[in-house]
Amino acid sequence: MIRYLGFRLLQAVGVLWAAWTVSFLVLYVLPGDPVKILIGPDASDVSPAQLAKLRHQLGLDQPLIVQYLHQLGNLLQGRFGTSIGSGRPVIDVVGEAIGPTVQIALFGLVLAVVFGGGLAFLATLTRFRRLGQFLLGLPPLGVSIPGFWFALLLIQWFSFGIPLFPAIGDQSASALVLPAITLALPTGATIAQLLSKSLVSTLREPYIDTAWAKGASRGRIHLRHALRNAALPALTVSGLIVGQLLSGTVVTETIFSRPGLGRVTATAVQQQDIPVVQGVVLFAATVFVLANLLVDLIYPLLDPRIVLTGSRRRLRKQLEAGLLAPLPDESAVPAPVSEGATR
Repeated sequence: MIRYLGFRLLQAVGVLWAAWTVSFLVLYVLPGDPVKILIGPDASDVSPAQLAKLRHQLGLDQPLIVQYLHQLGNLLQGRFGTSIGSGRPVIDVVGEAIGPTVQIALFGLVLAVVFGGGLAFLATLTRFRRLGQFLLGLPPLGVSIPGFWFALLLIQWFSFGIPLFPAIGDQSASALVLPAITLALPTGATIAQLLSKSLVSTLREPYIDTAWAKGASRGRIHLRHALRNAALPALTVSGLIVGQLLSGTVVTETIFSRPGLGRVTATAVQQQDIPVVQGVVLFAATVFVLANLLVDLIYPLLDPRIVLTGSRRRLRKQLEAGLLAPLPDESAVPAPVSEGATR
């Protein structure tokens, strides 16, 4: 376990460094001058000498490699820099925005798991074939709906048409509902799509036939026998789901005029505020790495055959590819037949 965690920590450091470096290079090649963007419409009235002085103060007149190494050295010392736009420390700007974003992200994740998992469960549980096919057709539709269009529809229906929830702001708990639903739609559709497909495949396994033969009910088979194995592929993409939630906050917080990492990121990119964007990217990459590490630690709890060694990835890939038989429940294994019993 210690060796595995040490290896994963080294991987995490590599991922964080790569994300930070890519964000630095991408912002550097963007067209425009951060100094002129910072000054605004009056940039044309500023003399070249004043522009050069401001660039020197911000360190933007140095070669790219010098700027990169300087900022990397500050990062290794725990100094995240200062925002070009506001002049405040990056850690303060990002820290103030984390709370509102975490609120809607967690609420959206709960809604996505409940409704996405419930939809997949009902679609495979129902005895009515047409209803099941209709429910299985909803997740692809949810994935394909643009988030900004769905957010505008929610505002039109539930803020202007039926004034149940506020359209903008974060003054009350009810203001979380519409942004959370906007985030939950693509995430819940992804969960429903993966879980329903995995449930359909799992329900065709031989140990499920054994459970049917022993007289288990339909609900018990789904909950006790199928869901445990079917949840593994859906759990695999949980890291991607976390990334989807964080990226969705950029559009969601902008539309609903909510403070948070999304709006901070959008503003920083427009102003080419490199330190702030790198701070946000570093935070998002850290959350992504921790989510994937947590998933890897949960895997052996769902399937004891998956161990924290080099063979773990091979076993997981075999399981997802259908090359490894699912783990049957003990209650689904038939009792041994005695010598005197008749068949």
